[in-house]
Amino acid sequence: MKPSLILLLLVTSTTTLACSGSGGTAGTGASTSTTTTASGPPTLVPTIDGAFWTIAGEPDLGALTTPGQQPVDFGIWQATDGTWQLWSCIRGTAEPGNTRLFYRWEGQHVTDPSWAPMGIAMHADTTLGETAGGLQAPYVFQIGSTYHMVYGDWDHIDHQTSTDGKAFTRLLMADGTAQMFSEGPNTNTRDPMVLPIGDTYHAYYTANPGGMGADYVRTSKDLTTWSASTQVAFGGQAGTGGSSAECPFVVSLQGAYYLFRTQRYGMGAETRVYRSLDPSDFGVNDDSHLVEVLPVAAPEIFEYQGQWYLAALLDSLMGIQVAKLSWVPKG
Repeated sequence: MKPSLILLLLVTSTTTLACSGSGGTAGTGASTSTTTTASGPPTLVPTIDGAFWTIAGEPDLGALTTPGQQPVDFGIWQATDGTWQLWSCIRGTAEPGNTRLFYRWEGQHVTDPSWAPMGIAMHADTTLGETAGGLQAPYVFQIGSTYHMVYGDWDHIDHQTSTDGKAFTRLLMADGTAQMFSEGPNTNTRDPMVLPIGDTYHAYYTANPGGMGADYVRTSKDLTTWSASTQVAFGGQAGTGGSSAECPFVVSLQGAYYLFRTQRYGMGAETRVYRSLDPSDFGVNDDSHLVEVLPVAAPEIFEYQGQWYLAALLDSLMGIQVAKLSWVPKG
């Protein structure tokens, strides 16, 4: 998925945060008129507003550094001391197993470039059932004074918590692991984000059973017991390949829900945006909900002090950038 809404709030009210993307300008769709359908609220189009600024580059991982490593899916939020936290999955490292670990940066202001590198934040723990080198896509949201991080361990969605938004401890389930749920073995269940709607938490994530990528949602009242999964987006123009539904990120805005679904990283990055009045249906083999295509990959969207932002991967896959975001009525 994400983000003082305490940035993390990134998900608590009308906004949420989850993966990352590549930069560029917004696509078409801006208009001075508003489309209001018989079903209710106006259709809005997310539009990148101005230039990106780079907040993180290639990290120094010491002995685990490799020439081909890449910062990819990330989470961004504000800690209790007011600093901005950025954790990214770094892939292609010398980490044993699937080569991935979490690295973190810290910034004083969301508009500052070049946040301070803070070192490796987390390794997979195989004693708790996590796949060696399999950490993916951290996402943080806040409930009261507790920060919750959900992340992928290659085949499951896991959970940990923090009181300060910096130091996290895995929250173990009844089976002694941090694993909350999965679409099954070898499905690469990953890229979670959580959106509270009323008194129910909605966890969006992706998986690719049978090599076919789709976005899913599960719901919970307590972040421990989860419903069966519902497929919320699949196929259409985005395709059905294993990476056709990367980093699902859902924003609640003015009575509607917007799903950001990435198909391509790096040069030619591409994320489709879908709008629905039903947070469990953005189109299965159906593009009727599609409202925009953005030249970014795995974006996190958040609101801070009345301004919307979009964080994304650099096109080079050598860092992370942020830009302002506007929501423009669709003509």
